[in-house]
Amino acid sequence: MVFADRADAGRRLAAALAGLGDQAPVVLGLPHGGVPVAAEVARALGAPLDVVVVRRLALPWQPELAVGAICEDGTRFLDDDVVRSTGTTPTELSAVEVPARAELHRRVTLLREHQPRRPLRGRTVVVVDDGVVTGASARVACLSAREQGAARVVLAVPVASTRAAEDLAADVDDLVCLERAPGLLAVGQAYRRFEQVSDDEVLRLLGARHDSAPAPQ
Repeated sequence: MVFADRADAGRRLAAALAGLGDQAPVVLGLPHGGVPVAAEVARALGAPLDVVVVRRLALPWQPELAVGAICEDGTRFLDDDVVRSTGTTPTELSAVEVPARAELHRRVTLLREHQPRRPLRGRTVVVVDDGVVTGASARVACLSAREQGAARVVLAVPVASTRAAEDLAADVDDLVCLERAPGLLAVGQAYRRFEQVSDDEVLRLLGARHDSAPAPQ
């Protein structure tokens, strides 16, 4: 399955999630690429949209490989298998995590514009990204939602590698994935248009949230 762009992927994903509309879900998009997809889902479900700011912990010598991820609320995930297989030491991990936390703080300050996170306690939470290859960012976002008291956590992605989908399914109440691709090496492989999403575009989509979304209960 190939998607025209993130908006197309979001509309198709929303159709697969239509049954959640009566559960009054909260939709969380991972910046930057997940937010345009999440915006389409939130619009179709009539649900509030928020962002969940995360940062991958990538090894400098293997930047495509994440040893884990951190989330704005302090939730931290480490992939023990990757740490072990790469021989990453605690000192090396700290050297990766310190600048990652600084960048996470910068992104939170920029993207939230002093708007607090939406309350998730007791809610059905739909975590959305534009695709998953390794799953570290999606996993920490779902763990964060659970830590914040979500009653049900649904991970929704247009495409995922087969291995990541299998691993992530164990961490959520439901995984909605339109395409499981065993050979997926980069999310952009599943899109005809896969431009970088700017800060301004994310802020525009989140700004529409503040103008039109219902107030939290």
